[in-house]
Amino acid sequence: MIKSNKLKVFLLFLAISTSGFSQSEIDKILTEISVSPSAERIEKDIIKLVGFGTRHTLSDTISKTRGIGAARRWVKSTLEEVSKNCNNCLEVSYLGDLVKADGSRIVTDTKVVNVMAIQRGTTYPNRYVIMSGDIDSRVSDPNNFTSDSPGANDNATGLAGTIEAARVLSKYKFPVSIIYVGFSGEEQGLYGGKIMAKYAKENNWDIIAVLNNDMIGNIEGVDGVIDNSTFRVFSEAISVQTTDKERNSMRFYGGEVDGTSRQLARYVAKLAEQYMTNLKPIMIYRLDRFGRGGHHRPFNDEGFTGVRIMETHENYNRQHQDLRVENGIKYGDVLEGVNFEYAAKLTAVNCLTLASLAAAPLEPKNVMIAGAVEPSTRLKWEDVADINSIGYKIYWRDTTSPQWQYSRFVGKITDYTLKNIVIDNYLFGVVSVGENGAESLVQFPRKLIPAGM
Repeated sequence: MIKSNKLKVFLLFLAISTSGFSQSEIDKILTEISVSPSAERIEKDIIKLVGFGTRHTLSDTISKTRGIGAARRWVKSTLEEVSKNCNNCLEVSYLGDLVKADGSRIVTDTKVVNVMAIQRGTTYPNRYVIMSGDIDSRVSDPNNFTSDSPGANDNATGLAGTIEAARVLSKYKFPVSIIYVGFSGEEQGLYGGKIMAKYAKENNWDIIAVLNNDMIGNIEGVDGVIDNSTFRVFSEAISVQTTDKERNSMRFYGGEVDGTSRQLARYVAKLAEQYMTNLKPIMIYRLDRFGRGGHHRPFNDEGFTGVRIMETHENYNRQHQDLRVENGIKYGDVLEGVNFEYAAKLTAVNCLTLASLAAAPLEPKNVMIAGAVEPSTRLKWEDVADINSIGYKIYWRDTTSPQWQYSRFVGKITDYTLKNIVIDNYLFGVVSVGENGAESLVQFPRKLIPAGM
């Protein structure tokens, strides 16, 4: 535990950036954050969510004790209580829209309502990092909105983790805004995420990252494996908005696995490896599970950066199942299938990522590269006017390596040549580095440096 005076100094830095920090000091702060999420609080919240009986998107909205209406009102009041404890530092509200019957999983016109809390950044209030979980649940029939549907793991764990992250991180101030959001409509077609992604696009939100948490509490896989020491990060390779010209250039210059969401996955994995004990990240090079979807996808569809964080070993007997016993097998998403300590660890991974990104300076812009038929590699980029930044760092890695292997801090310059590093043999990227040691997401070079520049 760090001394209180050091914490105050850190908060002051994040608020007004008047003094710098050594890497060891921010290491201590991130170490504190890594062990702050409480399994007991997460368990209590999951029990409360399960207690609403069903949280199906089309379920009762009037009852005070049952259905998605009661559940979302509880989520809002809980986040408002968190805000009271941090001197009203959270802007808590509903964000919803009417979804017309689609003839499939929305059988009647339905108001889909999300609950979000914004922890406004002190320097960049319109830049956001987002953590999400889902309010809604379902049983075997996706249109059955009356039967009990506990949704203990899918997805009370992700929602409880998001609420817990708000409790942990609201104790700090950051230059960048953090949003904690509970989505509705996930099981009916990712409607909650679509509503928010559209809203973000229309209101010109500068979204750095979306961390979608969907099932973060199961450690007993349907494959018989019991594992509480790994987790998965799913990410798309490149943006769906990548142009044909950009795709064609990848044939010659690389970048097929270096979109912004893939860089975010690497960022998550790096922090987990550095600060979490007995927890190994597994990067999955796929948008989501095979043929399936989650609430990061609507943001990816709009061109935003986003990944899915979840357990490694799923148990399909506990997903989307009516509560029953058949041939001695228990079916249903109930409390006994949740490991609360594991959910707390994955919540900590989110907290680390949110805190690091929210404390990082603006990323370098317009990164370019050159070095064909030369012994060295040159990178050039545009400077960012960020008083928190002390300069830039270049990363590179083997073309088959999943993670960045090598780096060099180059200071406050925007044009640097890596002597005797042959461009043919590596992939490259550039980050901004803050006075506190926090780094932006890696920016992959998408353009060649024009001849003569």
